Amino acid sequence: MSLYDEGHTIAGWTGCAIATLGSGVVGAGVCTGSVPALVGGGVLVAVSVLVTWALHLSGWGKPPGVRPRAEWGMRTRDTLARGGHPGCVGCALAGRRPASAPVAARAEPVTLSSAE
Repeated sequence: MSLYDEGHTIAGWTGCAIATLGSGVVGAGVCTGSVPALVGGGVLVAVSVLVTWALHLSGWGKPPGVRPRAEWGMRTRDTLARGGHPGCVGCALAGRRPASAPVAARAEPVTLSSAE
């Protein structure tokens, strides 16, 4: 039986922890009126995105969608991450496009009638 198991990964939890810390620093900066704390917290939040992305690309994240229960463990590394995941924005941003992923086609212009 396969079900969705989103976010139960080393990449997800690490990114969440760093983002939570950054949000706390931003909150402290708002309460104290400290510009360095605001900037530092914002930098931590940005770092959390990069750390999560790097961990996902190195196999510590999992692809979106349905997975067998045997692959649900947080310490289960995704061995197919190097080839990219179909439908994964992070893999697409890194230039990893699996052979089964469709290439986006250019949209055709649509003419709209004017409302009278």
